[in-house]
Amino acid sequence: MPLYELRTYTLYVGKMAEAVAVYQEYPWYDKYSDKLIGYFQSDIGTLNQLVHLWKYDDDADRRRHWAAVFADPVFTEFGKRIRPLIMTQENRLLQAAPWGPHP
Repeated sequence: MPLYELRTYTLYVGKMAEAVAVYQEYPWYDKYSDKLIGYFQSDIGTLNQLVHLWKYDDDADRRRHWAAVFADPVFTEFGKRIRPLIMTQENRLLQAAPWGPHP
């Protein structure tokens, strides 16, 4: 059964435009688009959030994915630029319910 990872980054107020520029300057995620469902920005509710959803075959696939990402020099440079903009990070692992549509 697939495993989904929902990652939510809450940015410091006023830092969204800078974060968007960093993501555009270092598009590390393009290389891993086979696992990426999508990136989203919050609009109502808790503001200043970047949310992304990933889909893996299982936890071993997830661990291989992030090991490759963390070894990627483009991601390393991205990380140096994005970390100071992030106030909090929350990761959730989700399993698909046995009914309904799934991404």
